[in-house]
Amino acid sequence: MAKIVAEQLVEMLVEAGVKRIYAVTGDSLNYFNEAIRKDGRIQWIHVRHEEAGAYAAAAEAELDGIACCAGSCGPGHVHLINGVYEAHRAHVPMIVIASTIPTYQMGMGYFQETNTYKLFDDCSGYNQLVTTPEQAPRIFQSAIQHAISQKGVAVIGLPGDVSEMKAKETHTSTQIFRCNPLIRPSDHELQNIADLINKAKKITIYAGIGATGAREELKLLAHKLKAPVGYSFRGKMNAQLEAPYDVGMTGLLGLPSCYQAMKEAEVLILLGTDMPYDEFMPMDNKIIQIDTAEERLGRRCKLDIGAVGDIKETIKALLPLLNGCVHSAFVDSFGKFYKKVEESLNEYVDDTGEKDAIQPEFVADVLNQHASPNAIFTVDTGMCCVWGARYIQQTGDRKLLGSFNHGSMANAMPMAIGAALAHPERQVIAMCGDGGLSMMTGDLATIRQYNLPVKLIVFNNRTLGMVKLEMQVAGLVDNQTDMLNPDFSRLSEAYGIPALNIHNPSEVAGAISEALRVDGPFLLNIFTNPSALAMPAHITPSQVMGMTESMGKLLLGGRMDEVFDTIKSNYKHLKGMF
Repeated sequence: MAKIVAEQLVEMLVEAGVKRIYAVTGDSLNYFNEAIRKDGRIQWIHVRHEEAGAYAAAAEAELDGIACCAGSCGPGHVHLINGVYEAHRAHVPMIVIASTIPTYQMGMGYFQETNTYKLFDDCSGYNQLVTTPEQAPRIFQSAIQHAISQKGVAVIGLPGDVSEMKAKETHTSTQIFRCNPLIRPSDHELQNIADLINKAKKITIYAGIGATGAREELKLLAHKLKAPVGYSFRGKMNAQLEAPYDVGMTGLLGLPSCYQAMKEAEVLILLGTDMPYDEFMPMDNKIIQIDTAEERLGRRCKLDIGAVGDIKETIKALLPLLNGCVHSAFVDSFGKFYKKVEESLNEYVDDTGEKDAIQPEFVADVLNQHASPNAIFTVDTGMCCVWGARYIQQTGDRKLLGSFNHGSMANAMPMAIGAALAHPERQVIAMCGDGGLSMMTGDLATIRQYNLPVKLIVFNNRTLGMVKLEMQVAGLVDNQTDMLNPDFSRLSEAYGIPALNIHNPSEVAGAISEALRVDGPFLLNIFTNPSALAMPAHITPSQVMGMTESMGKLLLGGRMDEVFDTIKSNYKHLKGMF
């Protein structure tokens, strides 16, 4: 029998390296689903919500370079959007199959009709609708090629009636090309970069996700320049070096050591980073930025030199042109500064908390100690990001995934699904907020259905912690940030996933150790301190005034216990503010 369009699509996805389709099947997707079943080389992952499927695919795409999710017409498309935005903003190669209503019903206000062009236009780099079998293979190839080459989202709108039509051969290519060109600045540009660096005695390097794969070259550069190295959250697991070079992160989740090292440098070198918080960028030093995307140059700070290049190849070409630095006073001073910052952070680890108010810093530190050297961590947006950023360290080949650019809640658990399916040989740990997990509890069923060995660590502080902090530093009384949660342990067990409630600090280490040893999924519901705060690397006077005003309003409103708990839990942070 002649193959149909849906089968043609499956063949091309297989060639592109797609291993799984994350989707909820139905109506317009049914012929595609059947083609997947008949072919047998791609696994259909039945998620409970398309958003979870898109997040799972985004995680797999970041880890392995390609992934695919799908949604059936109307609501299925809309459910995908949040996870698709994540992949788009994170620049990971993801194919989205948006199956839709029959072509002859388009424009008629038909049941479940959506305009795929308008719906996906803002969260994709390629977005086309297939309307004929002749057009289909060309769009399929172009979409996959766009996703791979542009490292982004490509959407294929596929009407249900077209998917079951007889496939047509095309005179254009249907193979997928994966090219690896060497990209670096020109010799003249490299010499200009070297000349600026060679004039300076105090140099700081700041690396982002774009420096992935250049860890050894980054070490050589830091050593030659005697330069402290800071990094973005996404870049941490690749750029975190040994002492004295490591100075941590800057930005909202960062540390003062990195902020100060960037500020005091004569020359700051930005490598593969597009950290969005320009208020943390220095104003008065020379700045060099190197990135593969020319359009990103200079949009976060004023540059002296902007250059296009792959970070690994650029450093290799640049090293012979550098004189190097003999004196290590600058890097040594910030190595000591970072050590003091770490000691300060460890005060929160040593202060483990009390019943139903376990310090989250302590939990994250214990998790860091017990996790395997090549564990994959996923972190929910909010306070879990803070604890992950400050306490999860690179000990080998660890990966850290999160919604770092899109900043959505509820990403940790579905991303862990994608990570566990893509890498069943590795430990996968989801650091979940109670707010995030409660958004997406339905996909606990997905974890159980495929018996994924995901370890869910719930930082259950019964509040939207980051939002609460945002309101307080703005001088507002936190309102409607409290969470009335279910018993996550019993909920997990109802899905068939073993779980434990942890109320006391003394139980934490044993419970985490036990959970990580379990062959299969496990959930730990840890009752953490709702008053724990996380101050940014640089605190402004307006934030100090805002916190003072907020505390005053709480006192006047009769919420004295909350003020006392906040001060008691965060006196080490707060003493630096007042």
